[in-house]
Amino acid sequence: YPSGNLAIIIAQARDQLMCIVQEDEPRTAKIRALFQSDGRSTCYYPTGDEWINMSMQGGQYLDQAGNRVRRWMWPNLLPEPQVPLSPIFISLNHYVGVRILAQDKIFVSFLAMGRQAKLNMGTKVQVSTDSQLPPPVRLGEDELLLLAFRVKILQLFDRMRGCLNFPSSEQWNKMQPPMYLISQAVKILELCMTADISDELANSIKAIVNA
Repeated sequence: YPSGNLAIIIAQARDQLMCIVQEDEPRTAKIRALFQSDGRSTCYYPTGDEWINMSMQGGQYLDQAGNRVRRWMWPNLLPEPQVPLSPIFISLNHYVGVRILAQDKIFVSFLAMGRQAKLNMGTKVQVSTDSQLPPPVRLGEDELLLLAFRVKILQLFDRMRGCLNFPSSEQWNKMQPPMYLISQAVKILELCMTADISDELANSIKAIVNA
């Protein structure tokens, strides 16, 4: 960002790439969007609530109250020709926008100081001969631990900020984490329930995000 804060992170986890869009904040930067090369993507409102969720099968668009506004299946996965997807455009903030045109045309655009960068985070999933979709890809142990430690670090930053704001008071120690951190912790625990990991690791991740 023009402020110097990190806007977009591209990372590789095992055999797939991840694109993380962060809010323009100096310390506890919220995740505004997460795109994965296996077709899964999620965009979040500034409050941390889910905005758009996409998978290899399709996607859905939610309002801030959690009500479903739109739902779709990718046309190339359906046996009969379908009406093309109506383009979706959302603005994550003043600098970053997301445009969804098709499964293989999901663009993240960054515009600042008269210059633009555009990343295509779309992917293409081919229909198999028996019309069966490939099984969903689940997060592995490394990815789950990475997400858990990120939430923990953001929680610690929030507590440090509370300590700096109220150095002579113990009230900061009783303050609850921001709602977006609570929401991300809950989502990580939900992922642990569906992931193929040991009970020991699941308990460790639970302890990390709830500590």
